[in-house]
Amino acid sequence: METSKNNQKDQENIDPASEAPKIYTLEVLRMIRDMQQQHGLRHGDYQRYRGYCTRRVKRLRKNLNLPQGDRKHFKKKEVNINHLESKNSNEKYIHIPLILAERCWAYAMQLRQEANSEPRKKYHLISKLKKACVYSRQLLFLANTSFCDARTKLEAEAYDSWIHGSFYFELNQWKEAAEYLKKTQIVYENLLKALPEEEQTIYRAKIDELSPSLRYCSYNIGENASVNDLLEIQRVGLLDNLGALVAQTRTEQTDAFQSTEWRGRKITVRPQKVRMFLLSVQDLDKSIEKAKEFQAKIDIIENVLLDCKDAVLALKDEIRNDPKNRVSNQEGQLSGMQFLLSYIQYIRMKLTLERNLYLIGQLKQNKEDDGTTKKSRPQDISRLYEIILQNISEMQQLNGLENDTEYQNEIKDLANAFKAFRCYYIALTLVNLKRWKEAVAMYERSTKYATQAIKAKVHEFNLQADLNELLKNIEGNKFSAHAYSVLESDNQDETVFYGKTQKTTKPLLERLNQYVEDPTLNSKNPNVYKLTPEMEAIPCKPLFFDLALNFIEFPSLDDKKEQVTNKKVSGVGGLIKGFLGFGDKK
Repeated sequence: METSKNNQKDQENIDPASEAPKIYTLEVLRMIRDMQQQHGLRHGDYQRYRGYCTRRVKRLRKNLNLPQGDRKHFKKKEVNINHLESKNSNEKYIHIPLILAERCWAYAMQLRQEANSEPRKKYHLISKLKKACVYSRQLLFLANTSFCDARTKLEAEAYDSWIHGSFYFELNQWKEAAEYLKKTQIVYENLLKALPEEEQTIYRAKIDELSPSLRYCSYNIGENASVNDLLEIQRVGLLDNLGALVAQTRTEQTDAFQSTEWRGRKITVRPQKVRMFLLSVQDLDKSIEKAKEFQAKIDIIENVLLDCKDAVLALKDEIRNDPKNRVSNQEGQLSGMQFLLSYIQYIRMKLTLERNLYLIGQLKQNKEDDGTTKKSRPQDISRLYEIILQNISEMQQLNGLENDTEYQNEIKDLANAFKAFRCYYIALTLVNLKRWKEAVAMYERSTKYATQAIKAKVHEFNLQADLNELLKNIEGNKFSAHAYSVLESDNQDETVFYGKTQKTTKPLLERLNQYVEDPTLNSKNPNVYKLTPEMEAIPCKPLFFDLALNFIEFPSLDDKKEQVTNKKVSGVGGLIKGFLGFGDKK
């Protein structure tokens, strides 16, 4: 009996320890992304997110019975491996250091926003990021134990590297920041390969977020970074003072940039701002291709347009200050500075046109995502094409290019291409309004413009392929609109025969020149005249106000008044004489 009792005690002591440990899976990136999107970071409210993290940690400690002292005394209690080894172990123990790190990071980002007006908060920001590094290292330590699976270890490793990379980024220690951020990117890329396709979206997005930071680190370390890469970093908003750094980089590159060539004429570029602008335009297409979304491309173009505005102002000041720049040569050509101004204005109009095209692409994409056709959409797109045609009209009127036949023909062909698109979307607007005949006419006009543009071989903005696709769309839509117009006219004007009787919806007053046997005319409600006539426009009766009478000075009539008085006296005297018989005898 004693032996059996001892064996039972041994089993009680051995069984819990011999049980297989619990293995936890923690999707760190997905967890923090969901928390951020639901609690403030969708709108950049870091203070709200920080408050949520504080409340979340408090609830976790209460549920796990891990308080840090009582109401009067504070005793710090960190999560360690013993909590994971206990019988009441829970994966929520691992959540505590993660959320503490997120709270410190959110506080640091809040301080970064406030550091623009209060520079001293920069030191507080760094201390909070340093504290976030401590908590991320605790998370990594817990994840590297046997209680977590391989995915959790990789996620914790990437998160810890990202927090440390952000910390060194704020300290301007570019080499260390680049190492940690590159490590984060590599871990996420390797993790991406092992996950199913439906879970790869947020990891790809995180990898793309790290690319501008890595390029900026490589630029500061000494590697070559193009100006457009810095512009893309500025759009992301990593640093508030990045504009000065972009200008500094451009200044270093302008030493070798002295002249440019446009339409067979070489121009010397003297103003510094103009050189910087032309350098940024050189690799603009590559930077736009890297941006995946339409809004990102629009932001890049708008940043370059701001620099273009500064370049135009600098050129105008140069022309105004130097009278030699205003004089044309003997052949009537513009001076070099005036021709350079026309070139910069041409680039500005072309970039504006390209931005409007991306806006049109964004509208079309939103329409496809909604899955519904809205009446306002074709009208909005046609309005943007109208703005594009105004830009093209300004391009035709550029100073110094009025007599350039080749240039004017190119702009005219480009205008025909965009007129085709504008007429097409006006036709779609008319279709929504059920004005079928007008829509058919606009389809015909769109076909005419598109055919002319295709014959001219317009290669700008990849319009040749779009015009061919436009002609295919017009062909089907035109026949559809024509069919609807015929059906509508049939419903209104068609006379339906039933034997000898004929029925029509027109009143008798409108068809007096037609003989139709309509038995309804003998009924109680004959269709003779529409009792409620339609409203017609009539000319308005003008109203005259004699406002000038108060300011008119009439001529003096005193001389005429005396003559009238004399006539009256002689007349009265003659009357008396005639009455008394003393008048003249005739």
